[in-house]
Amino acid sequence: MRILIAEDDFTSRLALSAMLQKCGHEVIEAVNGVEALAELQKPDAPRIALLDWMMPDMDGLEVVSRVRAHESELSRTPDISFHRLYLIILTARNERDDMITGLNSGADDYLAKPYHMDLLQARVDAGQRIIRMQEQLIERLNALRLAQEHIKTLQGILPICMHCKNIRNDSGYWDRIEDYISDNTEAMFSHSICPDCMNKHYAEPQQDGTVSCSTC
Repeated sequence: MRILIAEDDFTSRLALSAMLQKCGHEVIEAVNGVEALAELQKPDAPRIALLDWMMPDMDGLEVVSRVRAHESELSRTPDISFHRLYLIILTARNERDDMITGLNSGADDYLAKPYHMDLLQARVDAGQRIIRMQEQLIERLNALRLAQEHIKTLQGILPICMHCKNIRNDSGYWDRIEDYISDNTEAMFSHSICPDCMNKHYAEPQQDGTVSCSTC
């Protein structure tokens, strides 16, 4: 998983990067909020970001707010392949009100300093589970959209001949019912014969006046 670390303190950034790489993640580093925002607005942005609350130029909460605003704009487009990023706020401020402020900014999670390896990995694992669920949902929505694109429906009143059962098309010509349905839906026909027609068209008269089916 590609993960962004936005941390202005070199030592903290180095430690976080080492921890995540040890767990097999690809790490992208940013030294302030402006760099972090630029990375997160790229088409191939990392799906998870660890953002320090206090950074020069733009703090972590401002980055979260701008990313969510950007995502809100993208979500209005017809493209349902849009992915929401998983954002974790990093900070030494671990009071209850600080946690509430961080989460209310739009962050998905909150990690207090100093970092513990097992807790950091648990937070990242939680993010990966959410991302996988989102990807599965997008796959199902895409499959549903594809299915809907292949569905054609017959609507309205269809003029049909009471004798030959042909249907009048939009151009005023008369089509066989199977031709009309094939042209306007995804249905395919295979021809068979019902029992009544079998007896009517293929039955042979017997000497006693009864009939028997010649194909039986």
